[in-house]
Amino acid sequence: MMNLDMGLDPQSNMSLSEKLGQISWSLVLLITAVACIGFAMLYSAANGNFDPWATRQIMRFAVGAVIMLVVALIDIRIWLKFSYFLYGIAFFLLIVVEVMGHVGMGAQRWIDLGFMQLQPSELMKVTLVMALARYFHGASLEDTGRITFLIPALIMIVAPVCLVLLQPNLGTSLMLLMVSGAIFWLVGVRLWKFALVIGGVLAAIPVIWHFMHDYQRNRVNTFLNPENDPLGHGYHIMQSKIALGSGGMFGKGFLMGSQSHLNFLPEKQTDFIFTMLAEEMGMVGALVFLALYTLLLVYGYVIAMRCRHQYGRLVAMGLTVNLFLYMFINIAMVMGLIPVVGVPLPLISYGGSSALTVMTGFGLLLCVHVHRDVRMSRRGMSDF
Repeated sequence: MMNLDMGLDPQSNMSLSEKLGQISWSLVLLITAVACIGFAMLYSAANGNFDPWATRQIMRFAVGAVIMLVVALIDIRIWLKFSYFLYGIAFFLLIVVEVMGHVGMGAQRWIDLGFMQLQPSELMKVTLVMALARYFHGASLEDTGRITFLIPALIMIVAPVCLVLLQPNLGTSLMLLMVSGAIFWLVGVRLWKFALVIGGVLAAIPVIWHFMHDYQRNRVNTFLNPENDPLGHGYHIMQSKIALGSGGMFGKGFLMGSQSHLNFLPEKQTDFIFTMLAEEMGMVGALVFLALYTLLLVYGYVIAMRCRHQYGRLVAMGLTVNLFLYMFINIAMVMGLIPVVGVPLPLISYGGSSALTVMTGFGLLLCVHVHRDVRMSRRGMSDF
């Protein structure tokens, strides 16, 4: 057995300064640039004022940036070791929400901490990825081909999804399912098993429709025919489409969006903030913004591909898929391509739990990059 000093695994014993040197500062700069666009949009949403949204968002980003760097510098084997524990905490908080959660806008999704409203379902988006990555770390194709091996992972997915559906929060539950499905595909689960699950879901649609809440059914009906109720359930998406179209090629200019500043556009600081951006910056500005977001996704993909251990690859790819789903669902929603669901736009939309969770996810992504060459056995110890 050879020791670390002989160079087989130099990353296992890096100093703090060496870890800081390994951080992808270009990714940190890109994250900051996208966040600054969010600050500008929240400033605009408040009609040229930092209060009440931009100031708080800047403070949250500053705290989140510290959390991101701390997470990035912690040895990735520690994250692997505590993956199940962190998942358990998030799952416990989901149970707490059901028992004594704070009710807002007709849903019971938050825990009131006094200084902020904690949304455990946001934490679950990250901890579920970590738990599944831990479970499949070191698994062979033979393992993933056995149904009995997949059952514990399926339980880890279904249990929180059911709790999130009870809140009710259909958007987050779908994100949890899709991210989990991506991880299952990455570890080599056979396509016929996906087809079997999808077929079962399609067959269960009538049952799902029966148990959906009235507001969820209204969202689906509004998505199919928003013009049928332009002043009621179809109002939000109709105004969003008007704002998107009115921006034209180059937009109306910063602080000049009529739909948003005349309060026709609902929830302009959260769910519909991309609409406001497109109205003020036009199609060109929106495409530039999407290019920056795409670059974030490329960074995540490259970090995953360069990682030498399965845990890091799955964490990086899972979090990258999660970021893509945030972006795709929010933008498709405001464009009327999918029904309206409460999914924020990362680094742009105003929010507490979602913002800190996204920054923690970026921290884990940086952590994978810093520790990309660490050799780990199935239990997460250094593999000499």
